[in-house]
Amino acid sequence: MTLHLVKLCVGASSIDDLADWQRENRQCKSRDGKACVYHPTYQFPKRRDDLLDGGSLYWVIKGTILVRQKLVGLEEGTRDNGTPCCHIQLALPLIPVRPTPRRAFQGWRYLEDDDAPPDLKGGKRDQVAVMPAEMRKKLADLGLL
Repeated sequence: MTLHLVKLCVGASSIDDLADWQRENRQCKSRDGKACVYHPTYQFPKRRDDLLDGGSLYWVIKGTILVRQKLVGLEEGTRDNGTPCCHIQLALPLIPVRPTPRRAFQGWRYLEDDDAPPDLKGGKRDQVAVMPAEMRKKLADLGLL
């Protein structure tokens, strides 16, 4: 059963901000040797197998889920200050999703597959995907998406 995580993206104001920050700060290699990025978190998810069965991490940027990244690993790690943590390993591509408002919370939360926002496909038929990201966010904030 596929399960996802949802997490606040503190400090980024857009998908591009998140991509730039990850590129500069969080590069790593997955167990199979592929390039990935990681995000440290204090709690190690107990439902690891469900998460790694096709799950993604959905990022909340400025109160709206805007993008996801495929989960590729959950590894024990340490923070810069030496405290133990979980390194959530993520595939490099950021995949825009249909903007979905989400209230603030601490840490991460599980997100059931049925509740996950759909990907934006990008073609001419997906009018939401061709809108500028800021317009998508404003329309979602107004409850119009």
